[in-house]
Amino acid sequence: MIRLEAVVKQYGLNPVLRGVDLHVRPGEFVTLVGPNGAGKSTLLGIVATLLRPTSGTVRVGGWPLPEQADRVRRHIGLVSHHALLYRDLTAAENLAFYGKLYRLDDPEARALEALRAVGLFARQRDPVGTFSRGMLQRLTIARATLHEPDVLLLDEPYTGLDQEASRLLDELLRAEAARGRTILMITHDLEHGLGLADRLAILHRGRIAREVTRAEIGPAGVYEVYAEVMAA
Repeated sequence: MIRLEAVVKQYGLNPVLRGVDLHVRPGEFVTLVGPNGAGKSTLLGIVATLLRPTSGTVRVGGWPLPEQADRVRRHIGLVSHHALLYRDLTAAENLAFYGKLYRLDDPEARALEALRAVGLFARQRDPVGTFSRGMLQRLTIARATLHEPDVLLLDEPYTGLDQEASRLLDELLRAEAARGRTILMITHDLEHGLGLADRLAILHRGRIAREVTRAEIGPAGVYEVYAEVMAA
């Protein structure tokens, strides 16, 4: 579903990605981790069609990027550091607006279905500016999945969430994975990231240095593997 081969991204003379190879299969949940500045958000931005690679091959759903970026955008949902929601509009109005952009049939009804799925149906008429951080993240998930994308991309979605909000987000992501959604998520929490995902990829010095599955080591063993990669 997502395939990167020998992907390089360079800003001026500064290489951020130095030949990334990564394959995320259809329906797979992969967590991407690495130290600050490793290029995680850059990699996600390339897959999300927001950035162009300097060189290398990128395909999403079989379509090459950047050549088929418009087609790919119809099949991905993005949760980034920016919620992309209008604070003065209600939750239902925000989602109905995006439903119209996606040219969905009956966007108002689809908005209510999405709000129910993320546990915000009772808050449908409340302005988004009154929402807590956890509620905003759930609404952002609803916005990103409104058009039923094949791929869900998440950049540090747990930042700023309290324990209860994190638990609710866990439930949402597990539900998305159960629906067969292909998920690529960035997080700084190694154990949590592997606990949710099928596989964890460690980005270090601009390359995928190691990949491990939950079945191989379990969430608790990921710290040792990560330390080995950082020390290499």
